[in-house]
Amino acid sequence: MVNYFSSEFKLGILGGGQLGKMMLYETRKLDIQTYVMDPNPQAPGRLACDHFTDGDLMDFDTVYSFGKKVDVLTFEIESVNVDALELLEKEGTKVYPEAATLRKIQNKGRQKQLYADRGIPTADFAVFATKVELVASIEQQDTKLPFVWKSTQGGYDGKGVAIIKSEKELAKLPDTECIAEALVPFKNELAVIVARNVSGEIKTYPVVEMEFHPEANQVEYVLCPARISDAIAKKAIDIATRVSQAFDHVGILAVELFLTQDDEILVNEVAPRPHNSGHYSIEASFTNQFEQHIRCILDLPLGATESKLAGIMVNLTGAEGFSGPVTYENIKEVMTLPGVTPHIYGKKETRPFRKMGHVTIVNKDINTARQIAEKVKDMLRVISK
Repeated sequence: MVNYFSSEFKLGILGGGQLGKMMLYETRKLDIQTYVMDPNPQAPGRLACDHFTDGDLMDFDTVYSFGKKVDVLTFEIESVNVDALELLEKEGTKVYPEAATLRKIQNKGRQKQLYADRGIPTADFAVFATKVELVASIEQQDTKLPFVWKSTQGGYDGKGVAIIKSEKELAKLPDTECIAEALVPFKNELAVIVARNVSGEIKTYPVVEMEFHPEANQVEYVLCPARISDAIAKKAIDIATRVSQAFDHVGILAVELFLTQDDEILVNEVAPRPHNSGHYSIEASFTNQFEQHIRCILDLPLGATESKLAGIMVNLTGAEGFSGPVTYENIKEVMTLPGVTPHIYGKKETRPFRKMGHVTIVNKDINTARQIAEKVKDMLRVISK
């Protein structure tokens, strides 16, 4: 077995944002040597790693050169050069999740087609190479309004997604490959974090429930456990496990799901990395998602995924009307509330809806935790000085 701890072993992480920073908490705990690359020289992860490189994650030569320095390479963001990852794998660098997994997930059209091919339930969809094709399909009434428009590449946190209710709204859309997806009248948005190591050991975290901001299309609250029946929770976990097997991934896979009005589960999309829906696990779980990701990619035994307490995560995003050097209004008052832990990501500049941190609330009772979360949301504002 490779000695990963207090040794010359080198773990590389593409991306030094907040997810990379929180992953580095765990590599520090285990004394694993880390190399991090991010295009931002002031990235949040720069101080927690052993070696930091300022570089373009989409540039082939930059990613390839960085990967040659390390023994195992992982990423905290999907927007990385997959061609470089494939060559690194051929030349002996271990990349997890593998380049083939990332290539399937990077493009939402390929991702959705995989669900269709494997019989995994998902909303009806059609893929269009151009905006002209989409418009023609609407005119021919093959695609009916309203529908959800998604760019196949690069969308996240509400970007690259729009609900199209009229033909006038088509004018705003960019001319890019896209999906038109049936608008699902869902009751809840759920998520399941699936962990799988190199040897194929799989564990799932409890189903979480997500509450979204109505304007920004960003998650405001994540609740664990989800307020659903045991039968629905089992169905969600079974489908998430099938998704994991379909992608043959290594690491953390966040599977986002819709719970329909008639209690069916549909897969929305996935992320092959630690995810916002698993942040609660830092305080609430026996093994948090970031440590679990490290265990997965180094083929270590997986940790327990059960929760110690109910947990709620509140996203801290920049308040509307504020841009500039950040300040956290009423953070001291929030820290007096029971079971509350703030996480500040280290981004120096705020802007409307930018993710700046999160707060976890743990409690024996999920409803009490939800009440405290509401107080946190009302009190703590991310504004500029």
